[in-house]
Amino acid sequence: MSEGLRERKKRETRLRISDIATGLFLAKGFDNVTVAEVARAADVSVNTVFNYFATKEDLLLDRTSEVEELLVRVFRERGPGESVLEAVRRDFLQALGSGHYRYGFHEGGDVFIRMIETSPSLSARIREMNETRERMLAEAIAEDLGADPDDLTPAVVAAQIGATLRTVVGHAVRRMLAGETVEAITPDLRRRAEQAFALLERGIGDYGARRERRHGSQGGRGVTGERESG
Repeated sequence: MSEGLRERKKRETRLRISDIATGLFLAKGFDNVTVAEVARAADVSVNTVFNYFATKEDLLLDRTSEVEELLVRVFRERGPGESVLEAVRRDFLQALGSGHYRYGFHEGGDVFIRMIETSPSLSARIREMNETRERMLAEAIAEDLGADPDDLTPAVVAAQIGATLRTVVGHAVRRMLAGETVEAITPDLRRRAEQAFALLERGIGDYGARRERRHGSQGGRGVTGERESG
C-alpha cells in the first residue's frame, strides 16, 4: 500500500470512529457511553480507538486544535490598518452571518451544548480550550509586535477579547437552551455583539493594527507598537 493511500485510510478510519462516537454520545449522553462501546460499534479494538484519540473527550472534541488556533489565525491574517479587535469582530460577524460553527453558535449547537453542560469532564476541557486560545493569541500578539516580556498588554487584550466572545456566545447559548432557534436569535445577537465590540474598542482602540512600511523606511515600530512590515 502506498504512503498516500495508507494516510487516506487512516484519515477515513479516524473520521468513522469520531462520527460513530458522536452519534452514540448524542443518543445516550457522553458519560453513558464507554470507549469499549465505541470500539464495538466501529468494529475496531479499544487500542485502535486510543491510537487515534488520546482520551474519550477527544472523540467528541475532535476539532479542539482548530478552535484553539482560531484567534491566532484571524490575527495573523488581518489586513493593512486592521487592529486585533477589528479582525476578530469581522471574523465573528462573518461566522454569525454564515452560520459557521467556529465560535460555537450554529444550528443544532444546543444538543452539543447540553451534552457539555451535563459532563464535568467535557466542561473542563472547554474551559481549558478557551484558556489555551487566549494564551495563544497573547503570545502571537507579543511576538508579532515585538512586545517586551514584561509588557502585559498582549495578555490583557487577548483576555478582554476572549471574555467578550464568551459573554456574547454565552448569551446566545442560554437562549438556545431555552428553546429559541438560531434564526430567531441571530439578528439580536448581531446587535449585541456590535455593542460589545464597540465598548471594547474604546479601551483597546487600534492596538496591533498592521502597518505597512513606507517606501525607504528602515523599519521600526509604528505608533501602535507594531513593527512595520518590510
